[in-house]
Amino acid sequence: MLRRIVIVGGGSAGWLTAGLIAAAHRAHRDLRITLIESPDVAPIGVGEGTWPSMRDTLRRIGVGEADFMRACDASFKQGSRFNRWVDGGTQDVYFHPFMLPHGHGEVDVPQHWQARHPDVPFADLVSVQPHLCVRGRAPKQAATPEFASVANYGYHLDAGKFGVFLRQHCVDQLGVAYVADHVSAINTQADGDIASLQTRAHGALEGDLFIDCSGMQSLLLGRHFGVPLVSQRHVLFNDSALAVQLPYAAPHAPIAAQTSATAQSAGWIWDIGLPTRRGVGHVYASGYISDAQAEAELRTYIAQTGGPEAVPPPRKLSFEPGYRERFWHRNCVAIGLSGGFIEPLEASALALVEMAAAMVSDELPATRAAMDIVARRFNDAFRYRWERVIDFLKLHYVLSRRRDSAYWRDHTAADAVPERLAELLTLWRHRAPSRGDFYRLEEVFPPASYQYILYGMGFRSDFSRVARPQEAARADAYFQQAAAMARNMLGALPDNRALIDHIKLHGLPKI
Repeated sequence: MLRRIVIVGGGSAGWLTAGLIAAAHRAHRDLRITLIESPDVAPIGVGEGTWPSMRDTLRRIGVGEADFMRACDASFKQGSRFNRWVDGGTQDVYFHPFMLPHGHGEVDVPQHWQARHPDVPFADLVSVQPHLCVRGRAPKQAATPEFASVANYGYHLDAGKFGVFLRQHCVDQLGVAYVADHVSAINTQADGDIASLQTRAHGALEGDLFIDCSGMQSLLLGRHFGVPLVSQRHVLFNDSALAVQLPYAAPHAPIAAQTSATAQSAGWIWDIGLPTRRGVGHVYASGYISDAQAEAELRTYIAQTGGPEAVPPPRKLSFEPGYRERFWHRNCVAIGLSGGFIEPLEASALALVEMAAAMVSDELPATRAAMDIVARRFNDAFRYRWERVIDFLKLHYVLSRRRDSAYWRDHTAADAVPERLAELLTLWRHRAPSRGDFYRLEEVFPPASYQYILYGMGFRSDFSRVARPQEAARADAYFQQAAAMARNMLGALPDNRALIDHIKLHGLPKI
């Protein structure tokens, strides 16, 4: 029977995994979860954006939303804003909001937008959230209970503080055993399974299932078992990032309600607003631009967006874009960066952690024989999910009309586009993305997300073969309802910073 789970590595991935498993299996008194975290290895501390799924994850592990927001310097995120991705102009802006298009699933929203309101940006017509983001509105009111919403939302957070917050909750409330020590060796059984982890100060830690949350070093799956990384550099070129934390110009400066992604000559710059600071970073492809040039573009952006004159030296991060050939091998499963990383566009890293940890928890094998069956299912599910993440991120690049650098031109080359994405783009020339294109129950990105990017980037479909003129009146009614909802929400919802300040002082009602 599986009784001992050992998680290697803390941070967001390790502690989210520990929390989800411990909370779900509290009734099984014979199940022991141990997390070992080396004091010699500092967490990467990026991954500051989450999806709305994080609300359910936090609820599942039993933390309060107000407590989380106070401890993790968290703010609300309602989607992403893309600047200069289409043609590079100063007016080149579109949104990927978290709310579904109004009327989605009831009428062919893109068809009627294109036929009747083609001069209005797609997201602006069909969703209230671009308007809330531009006006800096919060996604809920002070009277809205914890984790409930008026407008759908995730979070921006301090990843370092998030790991500490989760650790305290998992140890104090969920009974996870915490070992601060360094893994010096990996001991194996005769059949090749991991038997135990040798540590400097605590001897051998035995386990039945080992979860690798050791980050990009992939201590167990990559180094010990030698499971290779499947590189995606030929599809998505970015392999470097420069990150910096910036103070606000004034203590009560507005907090952005979305992640901003501003395209550059060979990458893009993220801009995330937390209550106490901005997190800004330049993600780029080292094969197209030098570190010095990338830093110069980053500093220019900071100056143009009201940043301080004195900017600290940015922290350099390097990564190989790709994912492991297998994620679960023998009695070891990798979750988080140990299983792969592409780039932070659309903030999929923490969402994949949530999905992986939830699947391990939900399908936790009772015996070693069952583990091989679960492993095959897990590998199939996450190979599919990583491929869909790659398709979705590539969509942002392949649709761009920018031709001002080799980086943007090369992104549109046929051999740099995944075959499945190329096929979908051919289909979408005559219809909108639909549920039939994404048939699994738990897709990473739903059809609505593809619609927001596709039509936000200026793509046009020829709907003549699927025209539904009989829906026109209903579609117009939905567009009018969306506009009315936007007006009402703008009048009823508080300023983003004002609500966050209120939560710090007074909390939120419990459900």
